[in-house]
Amino acid sequence: METKATCPYCGVGCGVLIEHDGARITGVRGDPEHPANFGRLCTKGSTLHFTARHETRLLHPELRGTKGEARRRVGWDEALGTAAQRFADVIKEHGPDAVAFYISGQLLTEDYYVFNKLMKGLIGSNNVDTNSRLCMSSAVAAYKQTLGADAPPCSYEDFAETDCLLIAGGNPSYAHPIAFRRIEDAKAARPDMKIIVVDPRRTDTAATADLHLPILPGTDIWLFNAMLNVLLWEGHVDTAFVREHTEGFDALREHVREITPAVAAEVCGLGPKGADDIRTAARWWGESPRAMSLWCQGLNQSTHGTHNGAALIALSLATGKIGKPGCGPFSMTGQPNAMGGREVGGLANLLSAHRDLANPAHRAEVARLWGVADVPEKPGLTAVELFDAMHEGRIKALWIACTNPAQSLPELERVREALVRCDFVVLQEAYGNTETAPFADLLLPAASWGEKEGTVTNSERRITHVNRAIPAPGETRADWAIVCDFARKLGPLIGKPEAERMFGYAGPEAIFVEHAESTRGRDLDITGLSYALLDTQGPQQWPFPAGATQGRARLYTDGRFPTADGRARFVVPTAKLTAERADARFPLRLTTGRLRDQWHGMSRTGKVARLYNHVDEARIELNADDMHLRGIADGELVRVKSRRGEIVLRAAASGEIRSGQAFVAMHWGANALNSGGINVLTLREFDPYSKQPELKHATVQIEKANLPHQALIMRGEGDTKRGGATAEEGEERDPAGVTLERAALLAPWLERFAYASLALAGRDHPAVVLRIAHDQPIPQAWLDELDALLGLDDDHCLAYSDARRGITKRARIEDGLLVGLRLTGETAAAGWLRDVLVERQPTAELRRWILAPLSSPPAAAKSRGRIVCNCLNVSESDIAAAIGGGAGFADLQEKLKCGTSCGSCVPEIKRLVAAGRRAA
Repeated sequence: METKATCPYCGVGCGVLIEHDGARITGVRGDPEHPANFGRLCTKGSTLHFTARHETRLLHPELRGTKGEARRRVGWDEALGTAAQRFADVIKEHGPDAVAFYISGQLLTEDYYVFNKLMKGLIGSNNVDTNSRLCMSSAVAAYKQTLGADAPPCSYEDFAETDCLLIAGGNPSYAHPIAFRRIEDAKAARPDMKIIVVDPRRTDTAATADLHLPILPGTDIWLFNAMLNVLLWEGHVDTAFVREHTEGFDALREHVREITPAVAAEVCGLGPKGADDIRTAARWWGESPRAMSLWCQGLNQSTHGTHNGAALIALSLATGKIGKPGCGPFSMTGQPNAMGGREVGGLANLLSAHRDLANPAHRAEVARLWGVADVPEKPGLTAVELFDAMHEGRIKALWIACTNPAQSLPELERVREALVRCDFVVLQEAYGNTETAPFADLLLPAASWGEKEGTVTNSERRITHVNRAIPAPGETRADWAIVCDFARKLGPLIGKPEAERMFGYAGPEAIFVEHAESTRGRDLDITGLSYALLDTQGPQQWPFPAGATQGRARLYTDGRFPTADGRARFVVPTAKLTAERADARFPLRLTTGRLRDQWHGMSRTGKVARLYNHVDEARIELNADDMHLRGIADGELVRVKSRRGEIVLRAAASGEIRSGQAFVAMHWGANALNSGGINVLTLREFDPYSKQPELKHATVQIEKANLPHQALIMRGEGDTKRGGATAEEGEERDPAGVTLERAALLAPWLERFAYASLALAGRDHPAVVLRIAHDQPIPQAWLDELDALLGLDDDHCLAYSDARRGITKRARIEDGLLVGLRLTGETAAAGWLRDVLVERQPTAELRRWILAPLSSPPAAAKSRGRIVCNCLNVSESDIAAAIGGGAGFADLQEKLKCGTSCGSCVPEIKRLVAAGRRAA
């Protein structure tokens, strides 16, 4: 059987067909009829069925009475009854503003809607915020300040129409791969199309550009102002459009008068050719009949993220390139339903259907819709403010849903302190092992992908009906149902019996109907939509009012904007740069971002071994000159310090990084490292308009970490009938499940060491990999425990010991295959032994070498190294060998088939081909 749904990862909103037997998800493929992806899926989406597992799932409610206790299993009545009583007690004693919800852009719109209604309509506070605050709130504020409403005016089809695409603060080849496939297709069909990429790093996206502007972090506004300066001087401003459809241009024109390309090039650090490159970018934009911009977190996650967006939007307004095919400013959302959350007002300063919280008439409209006396006027606490208030004791009870603040928020140690100090923390979550779970007093098991029904809205305003494929496992329940049951229990306790009426929905469709009615007459009117229409006519873009036959691909085609006078606004942006400046103590500019094959905190993608094969360990990428200056070799461990904390990471030399800069991916947390990851280092300063923190940038210092006592442990699975971590003897076990159980058992060990990382490896036969480095000899008792935990302590194991040198090694061989390994004190052979284990290479000719200190593999071993094409399991060494034989990109696709499936690896393959040609 197949069921239509969407991918739960990025905001592209790809349609998927879930393959299942009614009880179990067995596969997934792209929906060829879905207009977001037309059947394509990236590496993450195409492996979704491998994540539909019960290992690490939270399957029943758990509650503890006090902070020091272990949680115990309870029933739903006790769980929600306790939560209602605890929240009611706080509200009675301290008022409604002493409780809060912190929710997620991964929730369905119906889930979002009832959370918002519960807090603002029943409890009487606006303290409901979301991790979209960390993601898209600056784009929201920028759209509202300039165009009048939070409404991206473009569609994906505009990629095929535009003559000039300016990508700023985004790496869509990694973060939005299927959207990037459409950009690649557009470029291939029209080679004259110009692509400009603005990014401090030479990412795979930047490598495909006609012009890459590697500006210093935080200088985007100066670049956009200088481009506007050129547009003015060279006559590319559409004066008629500006005069008839905008306000505020004179002030902005005066502001940019002295911001010449030469001035901006110096501020942006673009070097001697920088001024000419800025002029080229401006001319391409101005001379192109159709030009559009695309941006994401690189602009949003800044203390002036709103003005970053406003300055970029100004280029579209000044040239009149908006509301037309191939034109306009396009913000790409980072999460699958951040747009849906914005539509229902699921942020602390918003109301349903793009209404303004500060507008009394808007508050009255929502109150009438919900049947309550009023909606509170005071804005709620936004994400960083909310956790600050918890830290200070002002928030007494917090409900977290479908997000992981103990890994994702800045200044992480302060966030964890706040969670400890909060009197009562509820976590509504699908996975029981997230970094936030240990702080929860009550865990509520939620249904996940494939198990729930509702709607989502993608980056191009397209709404899709998500269908349930299989029943939710265990005692898990849909998020909306959990919220409504809680609301009905809470209402009588706080003197509001109307909760029974307000939250008596028969199912998610009833919530959607109410949400749609709330949009009547608004800019996002969807009163013409229903589940039935979405099922029969497919996903639709808003607005789609009653009586409409289709949605609207582009907004503002008539030059009128949703402002009081119908005119768009130009904003004079700030001249500020980053919140932190590099100095002698912290000389490196650290930026953060995404990997190609992982997503957010890895609670889902981290369950798929093959998604580690491209990047298998957290690392800090550095320019080779900076590493040489500090005496750091590629692959060595370094201590990375900011003004807020420090972590240890492996250093990797990168040609993408300029001297003086560094990059760390944001995914790795305490389930993968002995630290909380990159957000131990980031700062909580935020934009004054959007309240979005500057997660993208911090200044750091690095030094070599002196951790001489190292170990590597790997464990795969041989005969699954031998049992896993919790299997009965003789029980048939799924190797992937056994591996995930082992990883869960190893995760608590990470904090014991000065450095440790935990990952998966392999493909069809996964393995768990634990890397350790310590400042003291690793106690033998710890090693004995680990050996016992992983089955490295019996007669199946080869053993070697050199007590004088502190070297011990153990290797488990079953049926002629290496399935387990521990190297302590000397790990030279780690690389090729990993390949022997995960590739299940026969050990008959390798046995005598397995415990030898060989950095290079013996002739009998085959070392493949990093996998570039995850879909078809093609390694970098495979590709390099073919390039060395004269193969070009087309030859590689024909011979090795790499890049012919999802296409996520295409930019990297092209880069490898180009590098091979230069080397030749």
